Amino acid sequence: MSDPSYTQPSREWWAQRWIDVLESFGWVRRLARARVYAREGNVLSLEFKGPKVFALVQGTAPEPYKVTLSLDPFTDEQWGYIIESMAQRAVFSAKLLAGEMPQNIEEVFTSNGLSLFPFTKFDIHSKCSCPDPANPCKHIGAVYYLLGDRFSEDPFVLFQLRGRTKEQIIEALRQIRSEGNPEPAAKPDLEAPQGSAETPYDAFLATQKPIEVNQFWQYTEQLEPSLVVITPPPSGETVLDVLGPIPFKPSASGNAETAQAVMDYLKSIYQNASQQAVMKAMN
Repeated sequence: MSDPSYTQPSREWWAQRWIDVLESFGWVRRLARARVYAREGNVLSLEFKGPKVFALVQGTAPEPYKVTLSLDPFTDEQWGYIIESMAQRAVFSAKLLAGEMPQNIEEVFTSNGLSLFPFTKFDIHSKCSCPDPANPCKHIGAVYYLLGDRFSEDPFVLFQLRGRTKEQIIEALRQIRSEGNPEPAAKPDLEAPQGSAETPYDAFLATQKPIEVNQFWQYTEQLEPSLVVITPPPSGETVLDVLGPIPFKPSASGNAETAQAVMDYLKSIYQNASQQAVMKAMN
């Protein structure tokens, strides 16, 4: 179980998942001191060089210890499958571009026989210059916890440990989307034939079918994929929040509780309708 003294309320779910996975490996005693090191600022620096992490951690010696950490990176072929799976679900791309990790992002990896987070302790390769033969030592453990905080700030760092930077992932997603774009439709010839009194606009109208009122809002052509991005609402605020509390008469007994119950019920309806709308649009 995570130490509540270190768990941060602002930590995102994917960062907490990283900590939970590490603590599930049975390193409870080793990580107890590491939490203190992380909380007290003993990690002096944390730097990424490609998929590898380099850190300086101040211990009992005058000079800080050097720590390196990495995960097994995925191959180019594996990343190709992963990014293709991401591109098939627009909500993944939208959330990642907004700096959020989709709640079910792990499905993309498990469906391709992979694991985004370390599956076993052997997936993590770490080394420290301290004399402690245990791995992880408290210096490596402190880096584990600081990485969780870094993941909260930038979810793409977790992907970088697996071999792909934010820029590489975004560019690959854009390329897949652009390759799926249909050929642009031919533009109508608006030039009026010579000797005709028709204007170009008249000529264009002559080629169009009459519009039926009951079909005015229907559109059956393929939309331009690069121009269509379906995203969840930026916040949980609904029109109910904008309008404020329902104005029940304050004198009536129990009206405050009734108003709150009605607001809670209506909010659940709005949230469910919003989720259903996104899913319907994606399908």
